[in-house]
Amino acid sequence: FKATDVPPTATVKFLGAGTAACIADLITFPLDTAKVRLQIQGESQGPVRATAGAQYRGVLGTILTMVRTEGPRSLYNGLVAGLQRQMSFASVRIGLYDSVKQFYTKGSEHASIGSRLLAGSTTGALAVAVAQPTDVVKVRFQAQARAGGRRYQS
Repeated sequence: FKATDVPPTATVKFLGAGTAACIADLITFPLDTAKVRLQIQGESQGPVRATAGAQYRGVLGTILTMVRTEGPRSLYNGLVAGLQRQMSFASVRIGLYDSVKQFYTKGSEHASIGSRLLAGSTTGALAVAVAQPTDVVKVRFQAQARAGGRRYQS
């Protein structure tokens, strides 16, 4: 066997999927933070008053407002929890898929569409169960504005 002929181990798939998801999250995290701020804007007010006194307008406007009022680091509030979520979610969902699929097909080379759907559903459900608490923490950090007092510290 050449090195290219040997398939990656489950550990390599697990770590590779989590690492790739973390890199993607580092790049897109400010957009996610802006999305959360736009979603919760006006939550404590009624829908009519929320649109009239909107602090954030659009994704780019939200990012610029956050940088101006809270500083550039505010775009990365909750990053640690976000990376923990990505590492656990992607690792389980993608990294364990082949192993679970082999379990359902009992090692057979041919996997039916049913086995693939079952393996995907199993790893997806397991990933959500593992990653959901970190997602809640991430969103709470993203939602809190520095100007309004920090409710969560770590």
